Amino acid sequence: MAVNDTINVGSSVRTFNFQVILVQVLVCVFLCINLFLILTFFMKEYFHTVMRYILFVVTLFSDSLFLIMTDTLLVLSFLNSTVQMWLCLIVYTVLSVYTFVTPLTLTVMVLERYVAICVPLRHAELCNTQATLHLILIIHSLSSVPCIVTISIFFASAPRAFYTAGRVCSVEMFILHTWQGHLRSALSQFYFLVMCAVIVFCYIQIMKVARAASGEDKKLTWKGLRTVILHAVQLLLCLLQLLCPFIEAAVLQVDAVLFVKVRYFNYVTFILAPRCLSPLIYGLRDDLFFQAIRYYALCGLYKKSPSG
Repeated sequence: MAVNDTINVGSSVRTFNFQVILVQVLVCVFLCINLFLILTFFMKEYFHTVMRYILFVVTLFSDSLFLIMTDTLLVLSFLNSTVQMWLCLIVYTVLSVYTFVTPLTLTVMVLERYVAICVPLRHAELCNTQATLHLILIIHSLSSVPCIVTISIFFASAPRAFYTAGRVCSVEMFILHTWQGHLRSALSQFYFLVMCAVIVFCYIQIMKVARAASGEDKKLTWKGLRTVILHAVQLLLCLLQLLCPFIEAAVLQVDAVLFVKVRYFNYVTFILAPRCLSPLIYGLRDDLFFQAIRYYALCGLYKKSPSG
């Protein structure tokens, strides 16, 4: 019986080692792609003046930072390494904010497509560079609200000795009360409903314009509609991530081994997957950005330089 247990434990360790290594490979690939896209953005001055490209690079920065920090926590958790609470608090603050930055930015990008297609005469007025900077500030401010609520309750409830203790860093350690978890869940669900409502509204309005359009306008409108659908899928995956901690907490009370498997599945499906869709949507589907990618990837050997 002891031999069988040893074999099972060894098999589990090998499987988990493979999973961690696979995640490292995927994260490195995604970070390299994101870095190249960010460099492409900064190499072309025209991209600095268009709202959708500026918001796109915001999502790339957000996703890259989020992947780096979550992957670091994954490795520390695998090694069962402890960190000081003050450092964990900083990590949690950044992760909490950037959990919402990407979905909120995607929502604003959908609104930009709505204005471009449904209110084209006001697009230049509403979607200029100054408005974009204001929107980025608003996005980060709104993203900070759930974090401020959680941290404020934590500061008011945690004993002083809690801050100097060494622990394995995780979001669960900042939830000290059951009602605090319910409040966090309610805030996440509120954001979820608002963003879903915006997506549905924009989709319906663009669909109406697509049906009424003709010729070249119809083609461009349907392309914009497909972009909105892709954003909706990506946004759905990002928002489902907000539910993962509650699912994992419930599973942990039932089976620790199953908890590890569920957390790994959630990380790959709801954190890695949505953050590799951004390059697909704007890095490859956008003609102008794709030309720039091809031009710089081939070191200028591609004869057609990106216009703009």
